[in-house]
Amino acid sequence: MAQRPAALKRPPADLDRTAISDRGTELPSAPGGVRVDDLTGLLGVVVEHERRRGRGAQSNASGRYEPHARIAFDDGWRSLEELPPFQTTVQVDTSRKIITRNQSPDIGFDRSINPYRGCEHGCVYCFARPTHAYLGLSPGLDFESKLFVKPEAADLLERELASPNYSPKVIAIGTNTDPYQPIERRYKVMRRILETLDRAGHPVGIVTKSALVTRDLDILARMAERNLAKVALSVTTLDPELARKMEPRAATPIKRLEALRQLSQAGVPTTVMVAPIIPALNDSEIERILDAAAAAGVKEAGYVMLRLPLEVRDLFREWLEANYPDRAGHVFRLVREMRGGKDYDSEWGTRMKGKGPYAWLIGRRFELACEKLGLNVAKRKLSTEHFRHPRPDEAQMSLF
Repeated sequence: MAQRPAALKRPPADLDRTAISDRGTELPSAPGGVRVDDLTGLLGVVVEHERRRGRGAQSNASGRYEPHARIAFDDGWRSLEELPPFQTTVQVDTSRKIITRNQSPDIGFDRSINPYRGCEHGCVYCFARPTHAYLGLSPGLDFESKLFVKPEAADLLERELASPNYSPKVIAIGTNTDPYQPIERRYKVMRRILETLDRAGHPVGIVTKSALVTRDLDILARMAERNLAKVALSVTTLDPELARKMEPRAATPIKRLEALRQLSQAGVPTTVMVAPIIPALNDSEIERILDAAAAAGVKEAGYVMLRLPLEVRDLFREWLEANYPDRAGHVFRLVREMRGGKDYDSEWGTRMKGKGPYAWLIGRRFELACEKLGLNVAKRKLSTEHFRHPRPDEAQMSLF
């Protein structure tokens, strides 16, 4: 067990961080001048392949708020061979509020809902990974295997919408962790949230990588008729081999495109997100992804450049060196070119797109492809005119 310097003050356990909360304190320095976020390589915490089969991260380093860094150490008795593989576990999240607010000036929403903490999709580049450190867990393998569900989310939402002081604006879902990740098949939290929003006439924008979203096509189509719903699917690559390595438990690219087609045919406004764009890895696919999405009926498109806040940097570097060692150095050189010489820059307004010649080239290619395909000709804005504050069940009230 390696001693760390005095830990950063841990936020409250029930604090729900959104995707935009990546401007936090830099990771502290460890004794001897070694940064805590470099301890992954120093301490050898990479997990053996068979124990993490089907997962995205290569390691499971302790969270940055922990006073000690725990590592697996072979004591000579072959005890490491007896360690079990990582299994997905789900615990109940007891948060008493469900709508998370933000004041970020460079995103198009001020409120969001995250039905789950952690995400079994295991996308190695996921910028939400550092939020697991707030729970005392690792942003590595813990993030994709130790999940938290909010079973009372719909009830909490109805209570918050019922407040006479509540003013409706679009609620974004999927901005942090995927609401349609595999455990949604069992818990159906997202479907109950949509039912609540539908009854209240409240607009919602959804982002996902899962074809499971089509399960709720009945609700989404009904909401879309009143201009209350939009759905965006992230298509990172059309290469199934790259997708399986990078997003091991997300839907295949072809299934995501089929989901976009079904949603579009049902009248649900759809967006394709080419996100993240990773230099020298999937940047050559921008035009092909947009072309395939347009053929599926998509009318809007967006993109986000790779973001590497906090622990994500080292997790992504480990993954690159394990899967694409010949490209790792080139990828990071281009990343730093877009981030002012750093691995990540959280500056408002540029963190999503980067800056510099390479970032400009990506942006121009994206714009030209959208113009050629007729994408983003008009941006669909959702309506709040149908919103009505939920009211207590009249039958229940009659008992008093």
